[in-house]
Amino acid sequence: MLFTDKARIYVEAGSGGDGASSFRREKFVAHGGPDGGNGGRGGSVYLVAYKDLNTLVDFRYKRKFVASRGGNGSAKNCTGPKAPDVEVKVPMGTVVIDDATGVVLADLSHEGDRFLAAKGGRGGKGNACYVTSTKQGVTFAEKGEPGTKGWLRLELKLLADVGMVGYPSVGKSSIVARVSAARPEVAAYHFTTLTPVLGVVRLDEENSFVLADLPGLIDGASKGVGLGHDFLRHIERTRVILHIVDTSGSEGRDPVEDFKKINEELALYSDKLVKRPQLVVANKMDLPGAEENYPALEKYVTEKGYPIMKASAATGDGLRTVMYKAFEMLQKAPRDEEMLEVGHLKEVDPDSFEILTDAEDADFEVKGKNIERLVAMTNFDNEEAVYRFQLIWRRLGIEKALKEKGIEEGQSVKIGDMIFEFEDRY
Repeated sequence: MLFTDKARIYVEAGSGGDGASSFRREKFVAHGGPDGGNGGRGGSVYLVAYKDLNTLVDFRYKRKFVASRGGNGSAKNCTGPKAPDVEVKVPMGTVVIDDATGVVLADLSHEGDRFLAAKGGRGGKGNACYVTSTKQGVTFAEKGEPGTKGWLRLELKLLADVGMVGYPSVGKSSIVARVSAARPEVAAYHFTTLTPVLGVVRLDEENSFVLADLPGLIDGASKGVGLGHDFLRHIERTRVILHIVDTSGSEGRDPVEDFKKINEELALYSDKLVKRPQLVVANKMDLPGAEENYPALEKYVTEKGYPIMKASAATGDGLRTVMYKAFEMLQKAPRDEEMLEVGHLKEVDPDSFEILTDAEDADFEVKGKNIERLVAMTNFDNEEAVYRFQLIWRRLGIEKALKEKGIEEGQSVKIGDMIFEFEDRY
């Protein structure tokens, strides 16, 4: 199966239904009052984690997820129907990132985790909601509130128990092929593994764990060199690290230096990675030079406080013992360790606004959550609704702020999708 661990999607919630403007029209009821019902809420878009998925490949073919708008209100105080929500299935381990700001919004690491990706707009109020003791003949009703929308980035971090690290061609793919049913490509050249491969290691009928064969690290990976950050992102999820070293130095490499540099790259990327339990596997012990190089590697590794074991992926010698040791370390590793810090978009006062003087199609542009929502929900064909809009516009201080910016009679002001001509009546 094609493995895809990044995707960019567009989500758009449904707008709320419009409130109704109507009056009671019944026999023997003279001058019936307003009875317009509210609009229904628009559908929301949720991302939901499922354990049966292991790739983001489906998002290559479908990137847009749009919910329906709510139903309009009607006479006799009838509320419009609520639109159904849209659920988007994602694999466990999916990280949701705001595309515009880069802020991590959610970490869907458990089955059933849900994230509200786009919130449906509330239904507009019908004219019956605006009746007061002094105002009985209200004619205006609200339009539905627009649903939220935007682009999100999805990144999949593998939920493997044990992850293998090491330089390219140290034998990681051969090991996972030996100890599990996974069949990664194995060849005598660098970067055979370009995408992660998961294998289930079954020790007996009751005990097993997930082993990840990940792309090889190279110098500068912590700075994004080579497969750098793509590789290290997956290592963040693993609870135990299996550090594979080519003990034979078959390509003229120094096993001790290889071990040292890989750990340096892990530390540069995240200080949490070097604190993770790590088992060093002295691989390729069947090749010439391995027995001669092993004592120096063993001395350095044990001085650093890591366990080390001999093995050969080619012959299978020592691998079963290594897997049992990895499983033993896994049982002692913290299960609820926080793997990722989830942030939040900065909270902004909904009444706040800013005035821009460089709008493309207007002299001034006003941007702000509540004022843009008010414009979208106001029926400007109704005089009462326009009057209400003007009252709120002044209460928010927008008219005063525009005057301070130097606006003149007849100049244009853009708010949301609407453009107004400014009139100074006060």
